[in-house]
Amino acid sequence: MKIGQVSKQTGVAVETIRYYEKIDLLPAPEREASGYRHYSQDHLRRLLFIKRCRNLDMAQDEIRQLIGLMNQPEAGCQGVDQLLEHHLDHVRQRIAELQDLQQEMQALRAACASEGQVSECGILNTLKQNGKPQRTLNPDNHIPGSH
Repeated sequence: MKIGQVSKQTGVAVETIRYYEKIDLLPAPEREASGYRHYSQDHLRRLLFIKRCRNLDMAQDEIRQLIGLMNQPEAGCQGVDQLLEHHLDHVRQRIAELQDLQQEMQALRAACASEGQVSECGILNTLKQNGKPQRTLNPDNHIPGSH
C-alpha cells in the first residue's frame, strides 16, 4: 500500500508518516521498482500504535521505549508499567500546572473592567508589569516551553 492509502486509513498526515520514518519510530518501507514506498500491514499497525500513544500525549522517547519493550515479547511487563507510571506522573503534574494557569488567567480576567479604553486595560497593564512570573514551567515537560 502507498503512503496516501496509509494516511487515509490511519488519519496520520503523509508528512508525519515520513517524519516517523526519519526518526526511526516507523521502519523504512520497501521500495517498489517504480521507487514508491510500499507499506505493509505491519507498518499500518505500528503507525496506529504510535498514533494511540501520541493521543495519550506520550513523547517520542516514551513511544520508542515502548516499541523496544514490545520487541521483547518474552520479557516481563515491569518496564511497560514503570514507563506508564512515569507518564502518569507527568500527566498529574501537567494537570496541576494547568490548574495554576487557570487561576492566573482568572485573576487576569478579573482585572478587566470590560469598559474603557485599551490604554486603561487592567489585563494589559498587569501583563506589562515587570514582576516575577507567578508560575514556572516544568523543565521536564514533554515539549518545553510549549505549555
